[in-house]
Amino acid sequence: MRYSFVILTIVFSFAFTSCSNKDSGEIQPTKGSITESVYASGVIKAEDQYTVFSTVSGVLQHTNVVVGQSIILGQSLFQIDSDKAALTTENARLAYQLSQENSRYIQDKISDMEMKVQAAKDKLTLDQSVYNRNKNIKQYNVISEVDYEKVELAYKNSKSNYESALKQLSQLKIQLQNDQSRNNNNLKISEKSQGDYTIKSAFTGSLFDVLVKEGTLITPQTPLAIIGKKNAYLLELDVDENDMVRVSLGQKIVVTLDSYKGKVFDAVVDKIYPIMDERSRTFKIEAHFINTPSKLYPNLTAEANIIIQIKKNVLTIPKSYLIDNQYILVNEDEKRKVKIGLSDYQNVEILEGLKATESIYRPK
Repeated sequence: MRYSFVILTIVFSFAFTSCSNKDSGEIQPTKGSITESVYASGVIKAEDQYTVFSTVSGVLQHTNVVVGQSIILGQSLFQIDSDKAALTTENARLAYQLSQENSRYIQDKISDMEMKVQAAKDKLTLDQSVYNRNKNIKQYNVISEVDYEKVELAYKNSKSNYESALKQLSQLKIQLQNDQSRNNNNLKISEKSQGDYTIKSAFTGSLFDVLVKEGTLITPQTPLAIIGKKNAYLLELDVDENDMVRVSLGQKIVVTLDSYKGKVFDAVVDKIYPIMDERSRTFKIEAHFINTPSKLYPNLTAEANIIIQIKKNVLTIPKSYLIDNQYILVNEDEKRKVKIGLSDYQNVEILEGLKATESIYRPK
């Protein structure tokens, strides 16, 4: 876990004044500026840096790129053994071709059924006409009850046959559409699955590292490579949960890098991820450099102070002269209560209880 804490930098207008009695540690406070900041640590990342993974398992047959190479969107990076996937795709293609042959047979059945539907419709029209005429004259006793029932039954049978023919035609069309769609989808899925065995780049950038060797068994959990934008870097920092409420977008950051000993770089908070990492109890933020170092590499370590506020012309004393975080010694043995403000590992701001001209003494 990274521990985050508050660091405060004090720039004095003049050094602490030592009095003649060095053994007593007699000094006077001094005035200067004090800067409050939140500590953060992290690494340098390339913009859009990501780790390449496979969506399928298999043996890595070939690596198509080398470290440091420029990569374009969609470029082939790795080839995983896809013999089994190729056979599956071929089977799907054969099934699709067979379905095309079957569809022609079903099309013929549809044509026959359409003719039957038309014949049933014509018979229904005729029988309905006869039925309607006999229905109209039935009241005049021109037709017997038996003959009328025969005409009525013929009409009902014709109507039932026509509806049945329509239903059969609809079912044949649905069958044809489903068979074609199913086999077409199976072929597309197989082709897509086979394409997954060729690992491609998600965008244009630079290949920073290849993490596997040819012949390695690859799974979807195996990291394959690291890719990011070339010559475009950002800071990825972790801030302790206790300090996160004080961090906001646009705040200035003072950054130090192990690769640039003795140098300080300025940056600005760009992005705050609004969720805490439960394992480290930290929040992740991103920042960009204002004055970018001449040469950077991904994963270089960085330490940073996020500037919260700056106070000028304040009264300060060494932190070691403070007793119980609220008292100081005057006249060598007299304790006096003071009110403190900002502090760091060395110095503390005095708000009340001490004048700039007074002397204080180091506790024994």
